[in-house]
Amino acid sequence: MERTLAARINLHYDLRPGTTAPAPLLIALHGYGANMRQMMREAQLMAPEQFAVTSLQGFHQHIKEPGEPGGPLSFGFGWLTNFKSEESVAVHQRALLDLIDTLTAEGIADPARVFLLGFSQSCALNYRFAFTYPERLRGVVGICGGIPGDWETDALPISPIVQRRSTCGISPVRVTSFTHPSACRTTNGN
Repeated sequence: MERTLAARINLHYDLRPGTTAPAPLLIALHGYGANMRQMMREAQLMAPEQFAVTSLQGFHQHIKEPGEPGGPLSFGFGWLTNFKSEESVAVHQRALLDLIDTLTAEGIADPARVFLLGFSQSCALNYRFAFTYPERLRGVVGICGGIPGDWETDALPISPIVQRRSTCGISPVRVTSFTHPSACRTTNGN
């Protein structure tokens, strides 16, 4: 008989406060194999200076091959696994809710002006969050990612606000997505 134990993990994030407080907040999530520092660097290049910018690190750590022959192993992070993926979705959503609440309580972020930025793997999770908690976001930007692959068959709940608004054709949050290969290049040319 399979059983479970609850465990607590620490999630790490970088933060650059805005020029005023509370400020609009951009939460940037990296793609598979990357880390919060890489995404923070990219997000700061995109966000206006008055925005508070934060980058949350994925909670699934894995080893990466050395960048050069004979070099040390490095680590990458991801957001999702195929094994019980609904648990990864729940951790992602709880992390975003806690991060928004923490930065709002500290007076850093304006809860009415929260935006999500995702790259690759994190896009689908961010879209799922946006349509589950539309009242918590002002907008979502996805770069080189898409909607969840199980969107049509998903058993996870979608907010009644979204269901109600989607029947009359009104989107609760602004959604922007870039999938053209030229938009997927980072500042270092990759």
